[in-house]
Amino acid sequence: MAFVIFLIPCFVIGTDIAFSCQNADDFVGASSPGDIIIGGLFAVHSEMLHPEGDPIKPVIQNCAGFEIQVFLQTLAMIHAIETINNSTLLSGVTLGYEIYDTCAEVTKAMASALRFLSKVNSSEDAVEFKCNYSDYIPRVKAVTGATYSEVSMAVSRLLALQLIPQVSPASSAEILSDKIRFPSFFRTIPSDFHQTRAMTRLICESGWNWIGVIATDDDNGRFALESFGVQAMANNVCIAFKEMLPAYLSDSTFHTKVDHAIEKIVKETRVNVIVVFMRQFHVLKLFKKAIERNVNKIWIASDNWSAAVKISTIPNIRQLGTVVGFGFKSGDISSFQQFLRNLHEKPTENNKFLREYITLSSVCAHLEYHDFQKCIANQSQDNLLENDGSKPQIWRDDFLNASVEPGFIHSTILAVYAIAHAIKGQCKDRDCKDPSAFTPWELLEELKKVVITDDDKEVKFDSNGDMNISYDVLLWKEIDGHMEITIVAEYDAEKGGFIFEDEDKKKDFLALKKVQSTCSQHCRPGQVKKVTESPHTCCYECVYCPENHYSNKTDMDYCYRCNNKTYWAPINSSTCYRKTIYFLAWTDWFAIFLLLLSAFGVVLVLCICIIFTKNLDTPVVKASGGLTVCYIILFSHFLIFLSTVFFIDVPTEFKCKTRQAVFGISFTLCISCILIKSLKILLAFSFDPKLQNFLKCMYKPIPTVVTCTGIQVIICTFWLIFRTPFVSQNFSIPRAIILECNEGSIVAFGIMLGYIAALAFICFIFAFKGRKLPENYNEAKFITFGMLIYFIAWIVFIPVYATTFGKYLPAVEIIVVLISNYGILCCTFLPKCYIIIYKQETNTKSAFLKMVYTYSSKSAGSVAVSQVSLDSKSSSFRANITDSCKTDNDSVNGNCHFQVPGQPLIKGKVLPKNVARTIVRKRVSSI
Repeated sequence: MAFVIFLIPCFVIGTDIAFSCQNADDFVGASSPGDIIIGGLFAVHSEMLHPEGDPIKPVIQNCAGFEIQVFLQTLAMIHAIETINNSTLLSGVTLGYEIYDTCAEVTKAMASALRFLSKVNSSEDAVEFKCNYSDYIPRVKAVTGATYSEVSMAVSRLLALQLIPQVSPASSAEILSDKIRFPSFFRTIPSDFHQTRAMTRLICESGWNWIGVIATDDDNGRFALESFGVQAMANNVCIAFKEMLPAYLSDSTFHTKVDHAIEKIVKETRVNVIVVFMRQFHVLKLFKKAIERNVNKIWIASDNWSAAVKISTIPNIRQLGTVVGFGFKSGDISSFQQFLRNLHEKPTENNKFLREYITLSSVCAHLEYHDFQKCIANQSQDNLLENDGSKPQIWRDDFLNASVEPGFIHSTILAVYAIAHAIKGQCKDRDCKDPSAFTPWELLEELKKVVITDDDKEVKFDSNGDMNISYDVLLWKEIDGHMEITIVAEYDAEKGGFIFEDEDKKKDFLALKKVQSTCSQHCRPGQVKKVTESPHTCCYECVYCPENHYSNKTDMDYCYRCNNKTYWAPINSSTCYRKTIYFLAWTDWFAIFLLLLSAFGVVLVLCICIIFTKNLDTPVVKASGGLTVCYIILFSHFLIFLSTVFFIDVPTEFKCKTRQAVFGISFTLCISCILIKSLKILLAFSFDPKLQNFLKCMYKPIPTVVTCTGIQVIICTFWLIFRTPFVSQNFSIPRAIILECNEGSIVAFGIMLGYIAALAFICFIFAFKGRKLPENYNEAKFITFGMLIYFIAWIVFIPVYATTFGKYLPAVEIIVVLISNYGILCCTFLPKCYIIIYKQETNTKSAFLKMVYTYSSKSAGSVAVSQVSLDSKSSSFRANITDSCKTDNDSVNGNCHFQVPGQPLIKGKVLPKNVARTIVRKRVSSI
C-alpha cells in the first residue's frame, strides 16, 4: 500500500516511449487489415499532456491516465469484427479496423479523423480537396465512436464533409440528434433527452424537488445540464445550485473548484440529492473529497459513470450515501467475456493498447483490486521503462471481467453490427473486395434502413439516428461488505415509465423516498403553495385553500374551484362536498305541524258541513244563503286547506303549477260567495231607497260568482301558459341547494293576489255597511272581522315573503293561507254553529221574527217623515195593535198578532210598552 501511495503523486507523463507518435503509423492504437476498414475512436487515456516550454509547437502529444473501461470498449469492437469475419454475415468479405486513441481531447480526435478522410491506398495519407466527394473513396467506410459527446460533435462535423457514417456507442448529447448539423451521426444508445427525463421522473416519484447539479464544463456537460434543466422546470423540480468543474484535470483551477463544489454541498443542508454529469475521472476526484468531508447524500449518476466499477470500489464509498443511476440496457455479452478469458492468446503486435495493459498489469500485479486499478491509471513512464521486460507478463482476467460495464460493451458491439448489416446491404450485387465498390455516403443511406435483431428484439435507428433502447436503473448496494452495482428496474424510454422484475427490487427503489430533499415542507391536500421572495418556485409557504376551493394533491400550485351551484368546500379542504338539497319535507317537524293544522281545518269543514246538513230547515242555515251556498263556500275552504299539501315535499312542475292555481281559484270562489251574502244582507236591511235600488241591480248571485271566479281562472290560465311556475334551485345558502318553486312571474302572482284582495275589500265594504244588523243575526259583523284577518295576514305576508329564503319559504305562504282561511271559515260559520248547537231557542222562526221586528222598529224611527203623517199613522197603528191584542183569539201567553198597514199579518210576542211606535218598512218581511 505504501508503494501505491508513493506511485500516486507520480502523475503519468506518457506511457512507453515506443508509444510516442514518430510517424502516422505510430498514431494508430490498434489495427487489422481487411477488405473494408472501419475506424474507431476511443478515449483510452483520460487526458492528453500539454507541452511545456515556449513557444508551443504543433506536435501531437502523448496521453496519460489509462482507462480500463474504454480499453474494454476497444476490445469489444475487435471482438465484434472478429466474430463477424468468422460468421456468414459478410460472406467472402472481411472487415478490418483502425482504432485511435482520442485521449478525451478534441484536438487528438480531429487528427485521427483527418486520417480517416485521407484517400484509400494513399501512401502519404493525403486528404484531397474536392467540391464533390460523391466518387471519393476515403481510408475508412465508417467510424465507431467517439466516447464523449464533445469529441463526437467535432469529429462528426469533419466526417460530414464526405458523409462518412459515424456510429457512437457512448455519445449521448441531445444536440447530436440534429440531422441538419450532424447528418452522418448515429448512435446505438438513447439521447440525453431520455436520460434527463428518466432522472426527472425518478426525482418526481421520490418526492424530491430541491436538488444540486454538478457537471463538467464542456459541451457534453453543458448540453446535459441544459436538457436536465428543461425537464426539471417542466416537472416543478428546482436546481438549488449548479457547479461546473473544468473538463481537464490539468486545469490549474480544478482542485479549487472541486473544493468549492464540496463546500456548496455541505452548506446546502436541505439539498440531499445531487445529479452528476461528469466523466469517471472527475467523479473519482469529487468523491474522494466528499468522503473526506463526510458528505452523505443521494447521488444520481449519469450513464458515463453509473456502472463504473473503479468508482464503486473506492474505499469507504458507503459513507457517501446512496448512488442510483442510469446505464444503457445491456444484452448478452457472454461471448465477449469468453474473449477476455482468452485474451492472453491474442497477438499484440498491432494493438498498442493491449501491450500497454500487459505492461501495466505486470507492474501492478501484486496489488489488490482497487489499488491495482489505481496503479494502472497512475503509473508513470519511468516505472514502465524500469520494469519493461524485467517482470514476467501477468494476466488479470478476473480484473478485466470485473471491470466490464455491460451497457457500454453491448452498445459498442451493436454499433459494429449495425455497420456490418449496412455493408451487407451494399454488397449484395457488388464485389466488396474492391475498396471502390461503394462510397461512404451510399453506406450512410443503407445504415438508415438497418434492422438488427438484439435479444430477440428488432432494433433500428429512428429519424434522428438514435436507437431508443431502454435504460437499466442501477442501485449501488453494499452486499457482504462490498459495494455491488445492481439492477433494480428498467426505464422504458418510449413509454417513460419504470418496470420492475420483482417486488424486492421495487421496494429498494421505493426506499429512496425516505430521504427528503425539498426546499419547503410538502403542502398537504387542502393547502396550496404560495411563492415567497425566493427566485425558486420550490421555495414557498403553505397556505390554506379558501372556502369553496380545494386541492387534492400534494404541493399544488393553485386551488381548484368547486362548482358553486352543486358543491361546496370549507377552508383547508381536500375535496368538494355535494351541497345538501333542502326542501320542506314531509318529515320536517314544522311541515308536520302545518299539515296537522290543514288536516284539522279539513275536519272542521266536514264537521260544519254535517252540522248544517242536519239543521237544513233551521232559520240560521236558511239565513246563511241555503245549503247550496254553504256547500260551495265549505268546498272552497276544503280546497284551500288541500292546496297546502302542494307546498310540501320535493317541488315538481305539477306541484308548482297546481298549488297557486288551486289556492287562487278556491279563495276567489269563497270570497265571491261571501260577497253575494254581504250583498243580500245589505239589501235586506237597507232603508235607503237609492241604495236599495242599486243593490237590487247588483244582486245576481250565480252570474256574479261565475264572473268573479272566471276572471281569476283567466288570470291563472294566462299565467300558466305564458310565464308558468317552474322548479328552481336556490344557491344563496353556501352549503345547501334549496329546491323551490319559482313563480315564473312575480307580476302574475301579484295580480292573482291583488284580485283576491280587491274582491275581499269590496266584500269588506259591503259587510261593514251591514255591521249593525240584529243582535242574533249579525253575520255581516263576522264577515267584516274575517276580511280584516285576511288583510292583516296578507299585508304581513308581503315583507316576510320578500325577505325570507330557505326551505321554510313555502311554510310562510302556508301559514298565511291557513290564517286567512281559518279566519274567514271561523268568522263565517262558527257563530252559526254556536247558535245551532248551544242556542237552539234562538234558532226558531218566531225568535227570528221578533229579532227582525225589533231591529226594523228601531231602524224605521230614523227615517225622516213629516210630524203630521207620523202622528196620524202612529195613532192608527197603536189602535190596531191594541185591538188586535185584546180581541184576537189566538193571543196566548202574552203573544199577539199584529199587522202593519199594507203588510201581511205578523205574529209574535207582545211588545214592551217602552218600544217606540214606528212604521215598519215593507222590506222587513223579505228577510
